[in-house]
Formats: sequence, C-alpha cells, structure tokens
Amino acid sequence: MFDASQTEAMTVTATDYLAQGGPGTTGLEPYIPLVLLILVSGAFAVFSVVIAPLVGPRRYNKAKLDPYECGIEPSPHPVVGGGRVPVKFYLTGMLFILFDIEMVFLYPYAVSADSVGLFGFAAVSIFIVAITIPYIYEWLRGGLEWD
Repeated sequence: MFDASQTEAMTVTATDYLAQGGPGTTGLEPYIPLVLLILVSGAFAVFSVVIAPLVGPRRYNKAKLDPYECGIEPSPHPVVGGGRVPVKFYLTGMLFILFDIEMVFLYPYAVSADSVGLFGFAAVSIFIVAITIPYIYEWLRGGLEWD
C-alpha cells in the first residue's frame, strides 16, 4: 500500500515538528532574545546603582555639597526680572519640547514611507496640519519672539 517514497515524505523530524508549532511550544520563542536583553539591561542598571557608592570617591567637602550655579555664589533671588523669572523662559522651553517631540513622530514615516502607501500619507498629512495650526497660532500671537 505505501511505498518507500511516501514513508520518507511523511517522516517529520523533532526539530521540524517543534518549528511547526507542535506540543510544547508557545509561539513566544522569538521573544526570548528581547526578554534576555531587558533582563540584562535591568541587571546592569541595578548593579550600577548598587556598586557606585561602594567604589566611588568619598572626598566630600562643603563646596561639593553646595548647589552649583555656574561658578557664581548662589543668590536668594533670581537676578532676571527683579526677583521673578519671566514666564517666557518656561513657555519657550515648553514650545521647544512640544514641537521637537511632534517632529520625532515623523521619523517612522520617513523610514517606511514607501510601504505605508496612501493611507500613511493621508495620516501624516493630517498630523502635519494638526502641528501647523498651533505653530501658526503661536507665531501670530508672538510667542516665538524673544523681545
């Protein structure tokens, strides 16, 4: 009934069987390197935090424990604005962070622009318009001028 060629075609090795998802496999084997990388990096972080005080220098003095302000003696009040720091410093920093992070979201599209097709182009176009509207608003309001 069966000849030798059919028997050889039906023979499956153990490696082939496990690779095809036989019993004993969960399908998570490709993630093992990622889990190991996370574990090794976590162990390195914990090791670095624990070992640093033990092997680091212990030459403390008053100058090293004082807050550092660019080599100038710390003053009780900020020099700029007569005791108050102007809000424009914070606004400028927040605007920089906001637009910088939004631009970072465009990098994945730049890398995979050919594979995402028209849907990706439409999504990125909507995203750019959504960024441009607040940028123009802030520009017209004068938030980008430094005085």
